[in-house]
Amino acid sequence: MESQVLLISTLDTKASETFYLKEQMEKGGLEVWVMDLSMGAASTHTCRVPARQVALAGGWDIDSIRESRERAKITAVMTKGAVKIARDMFFQGRLRAVVGLGGSTGSLMAGEVMHGLPFGLGKLLVSSTAALPGMATRYIGTADLMLLHTVVEIAGLSPLLRSVLDRAAQTAVGLARAPLLDPGKTMQNGERLLAMSMFGPCEKCAQRARLGLEKAGWQVIGYSAAGVCDRAMEKMIGQGYFKGVLDIASGGVGEEIMGGMRAAGPERLETAGRMGLPQVIAPSGVNLMSPRKSRYKPDYYKRRKYDLDKHRTFLRLTPAELVKVAGEFARKLNQAKGPVTFLIPTRGWASFDCQGQSVHAPLEDSLFTKELKKKTKDHVEVREVDANLEDPLFSDELVKAMLFLLPDAQGEAHG
Repeated sequence: MESQVLLISTLDTKASETFYLKEQMEKGGLEVWVMDLSMGAASTHTCRVPARQVALAGGWDIDSIRESRERAKITAVMTKGAVKIARDMFFQGRLRAVVGLGGSTGSLMAGEVMHGLPFGLGKLLVSSTAALPGMATRYIGTADLMLLHTVVEIAGLSPLLRSVLDRAAQTAVGLARAPLLDPGKTMQNGERLLAMSMFGPCEKCAQRARLGLEKAGWQVIGYSAAGVCDRAMEKMIGQGYFKGVLDIASGGVGEEIMGGMRAAGPERLETAGRMGLPQVIAPSGVNLMSPRKSRYKPDYYKRRKYDLDKHRTFLRLTPAELVKVAGEFARKLNQAKGPVTFLIPTRGWASFDCQGQSVHAPLEDSLFTKELKKKTKDHVEVREVDANLEDPLFSDELVKAMLFLLPDAQGEAHG
């Protein structure tokens, strides 16, 4: 069975541009299947995955799609069908890369298809709206995709657009020829991979912990816990890449409750537990939140704060908010099927959470610890360490705890 590259577009509006890109990709030796996501008039062009097939995969027929005036609903139906078809192709071993071509709606739909495909598969989104405020974040999401901004509109094969499409075709050729990453084979090859969350205020801790674990024979894959990559971490944990998780920067749990910019989704801190993986957790950033300044509530202006830079400000959580967040941590960790150790430094939870800083309030932090101990079940160990989170002592304790819970070379769990 041959491998294909899937080219996603809307032939009712972008047929000539799509088939030009297809032709250039084929010149590079690729077998290209065009998937049509058109929701308007029927295209006169034929393709391997026509709109009617996509609609059926989404649970509708194409005539109903074209007759409907509920744009959001039919977009969701076509996207659902496209994701299903693309995933089927991938898991049948036929898909080597995905390329999307479109404006706002087309890019959103193609992006969703890419989000539904595993890490390691080549993904290229060619979009005329990549630079619109807020859109690139939505297009990329947690996917490992490349975003190419056309600058000019995808309307007519001008020399400028052909230049963009020629470069896109060459990029697609390179993506399709790259080896696919298979988590199953990674495990079979004896790779000892751990996931680790981190961000700026715990950088020294994360670096020292990584080096300690690498010395013990583990490879540590870091994720910036700013609300997107930690979501991706959860997703990749679920795909089976890792044998354990060192979750240093777990503040996205509280940010999800408080509506902060680092909100990491409702499944944050749940996937590893569901899979029975060992977890070691630290509270970097948990006593802080980072709401958008345009959404500040009146009391936010009076809170103790730390300006990380001119764009990012951390606000201190109130004692009541700390207790509430601790309850959410307990709820999530109590569901874990594997061992959990939560280490809490008593002298501050970030590099700037130290004596002399307005956000430093260890007595208030102890309310979180007390509530967490009260609410967690016996399989969750909560232990305090007399140090600041960035002290070498604390990162060394994280390494010891992680190695204690991980399988050894014979596959037997320690402890």
